[in-house]
Amino acid sequence: MTPAARQQAAIDILDLILDGEAAEKALTSWGRRNRYAGSKDRAAVRDHVFTALRCRRSFAVLGGAQTGRGLVLGSLRAADIDPATVFSGQGYGPAPLTEAENTAPAAFASDAERLDIPDWIWPSFSNSLADAAEAAARALQSRAPVHLRVNLLRSNRADAIEALAEEGIICVPHAASETALEVTLGGRKIRNSDCFADGLVELQDAASQAVVDTLPLQDGMRVLDFCAGGGGKSLAMAGRAKIDLFAHDANPIRMNDLPQRAQRAGADVTCLSEDELEKAELFDLVLCDVPCSGSGSWRRAPEGKWRLTREMLDEIRLSQRQILEDASKLVRPGGHLAYATCSMLDEENSVQIQSFLDKHEGWSRGNQGNWQVQAGTDGFFVTVLTLIG
Repeated sequence: MTPAARQQAAIDILDLILDGEAAEKALTSWGRRNRYAGSKDRAAVRDHVFTALRCRRSFAVLGGAQTGRGLVLGSLRAADIDPATVFSGQGYGPAPLTEAENTAPAAFASDAERLDIPDWIWPSFSNSLADAAEAAARALQSRAPVHLRVNLLRSNRADAIEALAEEGIICVPHAASETALEVTLGGRKIRNSDCFADGLVELQDAASQAVVDTLPLQDGMRVLDFCAGGGGKSLAMAGRAKIDLFAHDANPIRMNDLPQRAQRAGADVTCLSEDELEKAELFDLVLCDVPCSGSGSWRRAPEGKWRLTREMLDEIRLSQRQILEDASKLVRPGGHLAYATCSMLDEENSVQIQSFLDKHEGWSRGNQGNWQVQAGTDGFFVTVLTLIG
C-alpha cells in the first residue's frame, strides 16, 4: 500500500467508528476484507486510526469536519504535513481537497477542544489535576509507551533486559517500579518472543506495577484480588511475596485466561466463584482495582474518552462505592483493603476514599500512590486502608 492508500483506509475505518462500531472490530473487519495488506500496512493504518481517535476534537477542528476524512486532514495539518501530498487521488489515496476543505481551519473554541477532552468532564479533569491539567491532556494526545513487568518468579530485571535484547527487543529500566521496563525498540515482537512465552515478562504499565509495590505484601498472607479481570495485578503480587493468592471477578469470563497466564508465570492463583467467595475465610489483604472512567489510560483506549457520559460516570462511581462496601467485609481485623483505579479524577479517587471513611469507623488510611500520564506512565491511584483490630 502507498502512504496515501493507508490514509484512505484509515478514513474508511474512522467513518465506521464514528458511526458507532468498536475500533478493534472495525480494524479487524478491514483486515479481513483486505488480506493483501501486509503487516507493516496494518500497523501503519492502526497507528493512523488511533492517532485520530486520541485527538478527535482538535483534528476535527483542523480538518473542518467530524468525519474520517476530516480527522485525517486534521492530523496532517497538526503534523505540519502538506495535505496535498496525501489528498491527491492517486495510488488509491483520498480524493483531492475540495474548495471548502482548503479553507483555513477555525480557531479552537476552548481549552477542552484544543486538548481533546470532552466539555462535560473538563471541569472535573482540570480541577483534579490543577496546574498539571494541560500537560496531562497533551500526554493523552500521544501514543502510550510500551512497558513490561519482569516476573520475579522467573527472572530479574538485568537478566530480562539481556534476554529480551537477544530477541531484538531493547528495554531500559523504568523508575516507577523495580520490576518495570520501557521498551525502546522491537515492541511489536514481544508477544511472539520466547521471553514472553516462557513467562519472563508480561505486558503491564509501569504505574500498574507501582500500585502493587504500594501494597503491604508479606509472606504467608491470604490475599484476594477482588476485581481481578485478566489477572495482571494478581500475577504481579505473586512475584512479590509467598502468599496464598485468590482471584475473583463479578464477571468470571474476564478471568478465563488467568489459569493459563499463571501457569506460564509459575504462579499459583486460585479463582473463586461468587459462591466460593461467600464461604471463604477472611483475608489479610483485599485489592479492589475497581471499574472506572479509564481517564488514566485514554491514550491506550481513546474510544472510552468520547463514549463516556456524565450518567455513565455517575453509575461507575456508585459501583465503586458498592465494591468498597462489599470488599471491606472480606478483610480480617488488622488486615488491609486497597482501592485502586486507572483514573486521574478526584471524584473517583480521594473523594471515594473519604466518603468510605466518613461512613465506616475502625479504618485508618495508610500508603497512597498517585501517578499521572505526563510522568511517563498511565494514570493510576491507590490507597491502602487498614481495619484496626
